[in-house]
Amino acid sequence: MSLKPVPPHGGQLKPLLLEGEELEQEKEKAQSLPAVRLTSRETSDLIMMAMGAFSPLDGFMGKDDYISVIENMHMKNGTLWPVPITLSVSDDQAGSLQLDSEIALMDEENDELMGSMKVTEKFMYDKNLEAKHVFRTEDEAHPGVAKLLAQKEILLAGPVKAFSEGPYPEVYGKHFGRPKETRKIFEEHGWRTVAAFQTRNPIHRSHEYCTKIALEVSDGLLIHPLVGKLKADDIPADIRMKCYEVLMENYYPQDRVVLKVYPMEMRYAGPREAILHAIFRQNYGCSHLIVGRDHAGVGNYYGPFDAQTIFNDIDEGELHLKPLKIDWTFWCHNCDGMASLKTCPHDKEDRILISGTDLRKMLADGQMPPKEFSRPEVVKILIDYYKNLNNSG
Repeated sequence: MSLKPVPPHGGQLKPLLLEGEELEQEKEKAQSLPAVRLTSRETSDLIMMAMGAFSPLDGFMGKDDYISVIENMHMKNGTLWPVPITLSVSDDQAGSLQLDSEIALMDEENDELMGSMKVTEKFMYDKNLEAKHVFRTEDEAHPGVAKLLAQKEILLAGPVKAFSEGPYPEVYGKHFGRPKETRKIFEEHGWRTVAAFQTRNPIHRSHEYCTKIALEVSDGLLIHPLVGKLKADDIPADIRMKCYEVLMENYYPQDRVVLKVYPMEMRYAGPREAILHAIFRQNYGCSHLIVGRDHAGVGNYYGPFDAQTIFNDIDEGELHLKPLKIDWTFWCHNCDGMASLKTCPHDKEDRILISGTDLRKMLADGQMPPKEFSRPEVVKILIDYYKNLNNSG
């Protein structure tokens, strides 16, 4: 039996990052091109394409793909894809650009030249229609919808050439991982099955329990935190990395777990974002994705297990990766251990359930949550973070 990981989505990895002489030539050429400034989300999407994480995409989507993705979760050629990957510009700037011309892509926050693109299409779009389909709401209080509504009026489409992966390789060093690299690691370990754990938060006991369920039934585990832009009240990536590292050191078998980061920006699109997470984890070489309660959700916009049931709508063969669906997990005093709604027969009063809001307040006040909720090493890092935050405020 082959020890190779599952095939990439669409059949082959398509990293778009240029190298060597070709990179230098294209960067030089881009100096004289009209510049389009990318939002943080557009920049992160370009980096995901650069790495090959968004294979089989070769650029920002045209109108046919855009509409098909929004309405049917598939590109026009039938490839499964749940959220549009787009680049917006103002009406004025779109009018100044010629079809089949090239543009330079600049990160508006760091003023870095990120790549170039051949403009093959310019088209208008309906932001509210996109919000309704992708986010299941048009409520501006939803952070993903707010970002969508703030986009400019015209979408540009075309194939891209990527020049940079931004600051991520330098900032995260050995923890920055491209799909071709994680695939190689999995092959070297001889892992046939690898479960990915998506996280944008510190890992507490309930999350740890989910990952250990996965380890029981898989050859290996990829702990794969998002380090792109989050909501203002989310824990910063550098603090979370300390939490992940201390857990890896003390509570996980070193030879069965890999910790790598990826630079995508959170959309908070719930069920559809869960499918996107599955697609690029397949590109990373994972056979399974842990999908727990309210995966990629925010507020009360999605049902707690909508991100699990959406996988039931995918036809056989469209996605090689499979969801590992895990129920709500917690410590139960009567069970005297970690449990889930599927395994615990006891009442809510017997379980340690702390909301994110309550947890943040406890940490900000320097209170230690129960050891059954979070490992003390993790809590210490978080209390120090909140203490510094309060002092600087």
